[in-house]
Amino acid sequence: MLSTIRSEAAFIVGAVTTAVLFSVGQGWFYDLTNTPKLIGLFVWIFAVMVWCAFAVVRHADSLAALLGEPYGTLILTISVIGIEVSVISAVMLNGASDADPTLARDAMLAVLIIVLNGIVGVALLVGGIRHREQTFNLQGARAFLGVLVTLATVTLVLPRYTVSTPDGSLTTSQAIIFALITVALYATFLALQTTLHRSYYEQPATDGEEQHGGYQHGHHNIEVRSVPYHAIFLVLTLLPIVLLSKKLALLTDFGIDAFGLPDALGGVLVAILVLTPEGLAAIEAAAANQLQRSVNICLGSALATISLTVPAVAAIALISGLHIELGLQGSHIVLLVLTLGLSVITFGAVRTNMLQGAVHLVVFAIYFVLIFNP
Repeated sequence: MLSTIRSEAAFIVGAVTTAVLFSVGQGWFYDLTNTPKLIGLFVWIFAVMVWCAFAVVRHADSLAALLGEPYGTLILTISVIGIEVSVISAVMLNGASDADPTLARDAMLAVLIIVLNGIVGVALLVGGIRHREQTFNLQGARAFLGVLVTLATVTLVLPRYTVSTPDGSLTTSQAIIFALITVALYATFLALQTTLHRSYYEQPATDGEEQHGGYQHGHHNIEVRSVPYHAIFLVLTLLPIVLLSKKLALLTDFGIDAFGLPDALGGVLVAILVLTPEGLAAIEAAAANQLQRSVNICLGSALATISLTVPAVAAIALISGLHIELGLQGSHIVLLVLTLGLSVITFGAVRTNMLQGAVHLVVFAIYFVLIFNP
């Protein structure tokens, strides 16, 4: 019993925090003009949500050890992106009619840039320092990137150039069709990933080693129980994140307006919240010379971001009547195209090194510069 309480402390703290903020703490959000109170509430909620996110990843990792590749990474990715969709939905619906129409777009771009440049860059740099060169399964990376490049272009670039609306939004029929196409293509990808082409997502054998998935090595420090136990607590630990995201949305909206911060920063905060535990998992895998697991996490997360967020956002817009812009503008289109092109080059060969990591980190730094100095 004590062991369970210790291991599920994140869920317990998340549940208590949620109960407090939705009962006696409800009035704390009526007046946020007190800056220390605003910052204190934000740090408290953000910290609890990140802690719960780490717990979700731990349960996903345990399920990964029990189920093997590619199911492990798939569970991890969908869990994390589920958090992202929940937070984006809460922030969008929080403002009702005056909600930021570009939030979902900014969050998706932030996730793509942070994953494909920030996390990939650090992972390749750390892996290159420790192991000089690392190998991965080229067929799996190509499959990820083929779907990712297509969906990212169709959902984040093409809407800016359609003439049916005056901005980067879609008409109702376009939104429905794009959402269905996105879901259908992602479902096809998942079906192939988990059946016919499972070997594409396993670490390739080197120098006489047997081929193995990313979960048979380097994951002895996690406590593995049973599939039902980890599945139940994964869902339960997600609940405080989903519920607290509404409170975080209130604080984020008010803080950005009060301090005159760039609107795109809201999307960055969402990305940081959901990607912190997953990013650490990818970097640890690269450091342990399990680059395939790192590739599966990074490219899988980027792909799931587009595949799951676009249909969710489209559904919210249609049901609530919110105006949503998906099409990127100017420099952000250039950065997305550069990121996708660079990813194709990096994962177009079977070995990676430190230089590729450094290049990705340069693009990552430029993205943050442009947020504050467009």
